[in-house]
Amino acid sequence: MTSSIYNGTVIHKRFKPKTHFFKYSVFSLFIDLSELDQLDKTINIFSYNKFNVVSFYEKDHGNRDGSSLIEWVKTNLDENKINSKNIKIKLLCYPRIFGYVFNPLSVFYIYDNNEKLICILYEVKNTFGEQHTYIFKVDDEKNLYQHNCTKKFHVSPFIEMNCNYFFRLLKPGEKISVVIDQYQTNEKILYASQDGIRADFNSKELIKSYLKHPLMTFKIISAIHFEAFKLWAKGIKFIKKKIKIRNNITFEN
Repeated sequence: MTSSIYNGTVIHKRFKPKTHFFKYSVFSLFIDLSELDQLDKTINIFSYNKFNVVSFYEKDHGNRDGSSLIEWVKTNLDENKINSKNIKIKLLCYPRIFGYVFNPLSVFYIYDNNEKLICILYEVKNTFGEQHTYIFKVDDEKNLYQHNCTKKFHVSPFIEMNCNYFFRLLKPGEKISVVIDQYQTNEKILYASQDGIRADFNSKELIKSYLKHPLMTFKIISAIHFEAFKLWAKGIKFIKKKIKIRNNITFEN
């Protein structure tokens, strides 16, 4: 199996209008979606679409209705004229721990049958239950991928919508790195990153990762709200969300 676990850290650094910084340890799953049934059968503390200490539910991603994530990815590739035949789909995300998860960012890595990366999907969620997926086609093989686009989705209530994203990510290997710089009128206002060191996706390594972070998914949502309170206490303007969505998707050039 090619699925793996990445243990690492998340960093957020805000530059404007006031500085703010936080960092915490996390572990992520890097799942080959075709291996989910096998992982479910071979790892006691992990389940697929069922409750367990650590679990993965398809309804947490894509259409978020429990339908096939593989078919959701293929449909989006076909609609954007990207060959969806014989592809391999790997998803970097947080798992559910005792049934709970919040994924601010999940990344789908799409490979062709020669193991060449052909597409990347950045699936962004906010704490209002909404989601937007930015799709980028990949035309060449490299170790560092960079993508730019305008912000199309209200995430933080302390950042305006008139921003641009600059995504940077390493091709997954022994290390993983995902960086998002957010710019407003050509000034960097936010740096966010997640990095990790690879471990095999097996019972031993999953137990080790869980024991290091037993309440990780609860800590993530608690930290988001606690850091939001500190931003409010610093006097940073609260920006009210204007529209409500559920799932939006944009294909970026």
